[in-house]
Amino acid sequence: MNKLVTAWFEDAYRSLIGSPLSHWLETLPQQISQWEAHSKHGEFDKWCRLLEKLPQTNITSFDVQDAVSAGQPQDVDSYTQKQITGLLKQFMPWRKGPFTIHGIKIDTEWRSDFKWDRVVPHISDLNNRLVLDVGCGSGYHMWRMLGAGARGVYGIDPTQLFLIQFQAIKHFIGNQNIHFLPLGIEQMQSLHAFDTVFSMGVLYHRKDPVQFIEQLKHQLRPGGELILETLVVDGDENTVFMPGERYAQMRNVWFLPSVNALSKWLERLGFVDITLADVSHTSVEEQRATAWMTGQSLQDFLNPEDLSLTIEGYPAPQRAMLTAKRK
Repeated sequence: MNKLVTAWFEDAYRSLIGSPLSHWLETLPQQISQWEAHSKHGEFDKWCRLLEKLPQTNITSFDVQDAVSAGQPQDVDSYTQKQITGLLKQFMPWRKGPFTIHGIKIDTEWRSDFKWDRVVPHISDLNNRLVLDVGCGSGYHMWRMLGAGARGVYGIDPTQLFLIQFQAIKHFIGNQNIHFLPLGIEQMQSLHAFDTVFSMGVLYHRKDPVQFIEQLKHQLRPGGELILETLVVDGDENTVFMPGERYAQMRNVWFLPSVNALSKWLERLGFVDITLADVSHTSVEEQRATAWMTGQSLQDFLNPEDLSLTIEGYPAPQRAMLTAKRK
């Protein structure tokens, strides 16, 4: 295994020793070895070589409480700033963020800070909690979880470009207790150990959403908290919408429940204290094309004559955030 990659995962393994998650070591190293042997993206080795070119800089400050940023513009000269910009642009498209590195603003497709601002008033205190982010993307919310006081944050996502983007940001912020593992939830053993599990923007991509929620439950300790965010539709507890081949141009969308139906699923699976934290329509200010993600975005996926509809004629994206406790 590449020495750089080995160091990432050995750091994660060390963080598990002596913690309530120590039993994860029974399966995790073997899974990572299998991933390294069989699952690497064709561009992965090139991305790693580019990561190794990122300069070591003098980080005089970083912020993961109110944003995700590291370093000041004056900490580096103009050549180094251009070098960092050029390397980070090799990891496009940047979808989740934003991030700021030495004054370089990575203006991602999603303003993930908007979502964080909606959820944070409604979740339990993360101070000293072990947190899992399922479908963590490039890790923006993981950094904010750390900034909210979590003692350990673990993100799982099989998308390897997200792993590279996360490590690029971690290169500058430093070796905090925050770890990205290139796994899917279906590869996770039932740990029953996390204090808090987040899953934001994943449920509608699963062919069996009830099984997915049960997999999330099996990562939580008794009394642990689930934060679940997904696309929803209006309706009663029996309303579940299945779109055609595409929804807002996304191919892999299966089930969009109503809030009441989603609450019923959670209740049937043994969750309590189920609370609706937020419902909001996704705006073109929150998801849009930028210089760091130059492809099509939400504006292109809505009906230009009626923005309340997708281009396919379905209700435009509406997202709900629910919190619940495992019994």
